[in-house]
Amino acid sequence: MSRIELLSAGGYRMDGRKALELRSMELQISPHTAVGTSLMPATASAVSRPDGSAQVTQGLTSPGRIARAPTVRQDRAALNVDISVAPWGGTERRHRARGDRRLVEWGNAVRSTFEPVVHTHLYPRAQIDIVVHVLQQDGGVLPAMINACTLALMDAGIPMADYVTALTCGLYGSTPLLDLNLTEQSDLPFITMAVLPRSGKVPLLQMDTRIHMDRFSAMVQVSVEAASVVRDELDVAMRGRTSHLVTALHGRQGLEGGVDDVVIED
Repeated sequence: MSRIELLSAGGYRMDGRKALELRSMELQISPHTAVGTSLMPATASAVSRPDGSAQVTQGLTSPGRIARAPTVRQDRAALNVDISVAPWGGTERRHRARGDRRLVEWGNAVRSTFEPVVHTHLYPRAQIDIVVHVLQQDGGVLPAMINACTLALMDAGIPMADYVTALTCGLYGSTPLLDLNLTEQSDLPFITMAVLPRSGKVPLLQMDTRIHMDRFSAMVQVSVEAASVVRDELDVAMRGRTSHLVTALHGRQGLEGGVDDVVIED
């Protein structure tokens, strides 16, 4: 049981949200500084400008390029992930080196989440670099990274099987709480899930504490349902970006059927 009263008698959390209410999301595709992805031949050097980028802000959490030795795979692209954290963005206020255990864990989680989703077989002997800059931390950092990487990969035109949406879900007594902030995440048992909303598959599920199976099943069910809400937010942002690109290419007078009919299919 939590040591802090995170849920009032009226059902409100410390930041004014209901138990199953998500934090506000701000989605930007191709901002000036953001999560970046680039696709290049495995024998080439890293480029300075990413092919696609996105910035996702969930509550106060905001994740926003680093060359690696290329990994050559004959039949598909290699997926590389680099993560850096601004020292002023968290409560610890310390610099994390590139080999920091937390950064390595986050990088491995992002890579394992996207490897079965990205169509890497279309790019043999190439590498896809995903570079994440975490600007501020207030809980749910890994899910925010995954949501930002989804938009950045799509902005780069890299084919994927589905949107990848992620969020956290904690347990306060017997009540599931969605999208935890830092205070809640520090005090509650929680899971981190990435979901493919179309198929309901779960490419990532992390849990560091023991939870009863009945409670665990309820948390997973709530998270899968909430993933569709996050997917809708990402889809709106992606359609807006596509509309902007189509308008820039063809002019407003050339859009008769709308972006839904021209570019994006569900």
